[in-house]
Amino acid sequence: MFVVLAGILAIIGTLAAGYYFAMRPVVLRIAVGPANSDDLRVVQALSQAFAQAHSQIRLRPMQTEGATTSAQIIADGKAELAIVRGDLNVPKNVQAVATLRKNVAVLWVPPAMKGKKTGAKITKIAQLAGRRIGVVGRTPANVDLLKLILQQYGVDPGKVEVVQFPTSDATDAIRSQKADAYLAAGPVNSKITAEAIAASTRDGLGPTFLAIDSAEAIAQNHPMYEASEIPAGAFGGSPDRPEEEIKTISFSHHIVARKDLSETTVAAFTRQLFAIRQTVMTEFPLAAKIETPDTDKDAFVPVHPGAAAFVDGEEKTFLDRYSDIIWWSLMALSATGSLGAWFAGHLKKDKRSNNSTLRERLLDMIATARRSDSTEELDQMQAEADDILRDTLHRFEQGAIEEGALTSFNIALSQFHHAVADRKALLVNIPQNLQRAGAPLRVTGT
Repeated sequence: MFVVLAGILAIIGTLAAGYYFAMRPVVLRIAVGPANSDDLRVVQALSQAFAQAHSQIRLRPMQTEGATTSAQIIADGKAELAIVRGDLNVPKNVQAVATLRKNVAVLWVPPAMKGKKTGAKITKIAQLAGRRIGVVGRTPANVDLLKLILQQYGVDPGKVEVVQFPTSDATDAIRSQKADAYLAAGPVNSKITAEAIAASTRDGLGPTFLAIDSAEAIAQNHPMYEASEIPAGAFGGSPDRPEEEIKTISFSHHIVARKDLSETTVAAFTRQLFAIRQTVMTEFPLAAKIETPDTDKDAFVPVHPGAAAFVDGEEKTFLDRYSDIIWWSLMALSATGSLGAWFAGHLKKDKRSNNSTLRERLLDMIATARRSDSTEELDQMQAEADDILRDTLHRFEQGAIEEGALTSFNIALSQFHHAVADRKALLVNIPQNLQRAGAPLRVTGT
């Protein structure tokens, strides 16, 4: 009984511990940067929202110098999640969870300042050879993007002077006309890009936007990019900037997870991300740009199976994930109960068999007592009978002896006591000289 109870408690404890570990909050480190960037602010807002909602997944932001550093951190296994730029070297040990935002490349030429001599007016990318091009942002990735565009149009990047401006200094640099053309990369509704373009407006004249008509060809040769369009009026102003739709290329910033991260954990994170997105949008409109990942098999950044399960509606519930464990635990519980019952029955069988032996011994002692010639022998048998009685009562309390068997035992015990008492009375009345002579005693019926 105690063995069965211990087995049941052990299985229940195991299931309870498994449920606790399965449902306790999981903290995921996410590498994101640089400081004061929109990406960092969005991740911090998501982290706070997850904590306030007491979600199963919690985020711990790890501030980095940028997307390149974030990619290296997750590649080294120092974080479970990271924000990486799709047109950089994405680590081989990560898979996509969501698209944080899509970025477009914007190329434009500001109107010439009055009284300043400039060369021929630039209306096409091929005319940028020998010119000075300003790149908004310090990341080398934007310079690589510019070189890729120039090469597509046959412009040698070595014959172009590239100047980079921090995002905080971009508007002043553009107003000072420190370059002939500019490139910025960011979301269509990027405040940084819009302010840089607005700084290019002079005397009521807006900038000239350079279309990347070969966007399809670039996307074919470089899968990390996609052909895209900049809608008319995307950057505001009057007249609209741009006045008509402009062809360009785009790339994505991805939320990625390590391949070895549990599918269940990633699915839970993805579900929480899109559930909480509406709340974060009120504070950070850029959160509205968060999209589900590309689940195609030929996607440039493969999707994590956990995120794919959420997107495809195949996410496993608690019972789906642990049904096998629960079933086998119940089977083990049933087997433990059956084994315990058999073991208990086996012990009772042994005890019943032993009790039958003791009862037979008691019956033999009745016959022996009637032939005994010594009171010492009778006393010894009486002591043995007391031990048999004690053992029998103990077994009855344990349930090894039924009440009917106990009744028959009591009859045998009573007969034994009568036999001992009668034999002792007879021995007391026999002449002492006969006992000393060792004459055999015979009791005849009266």
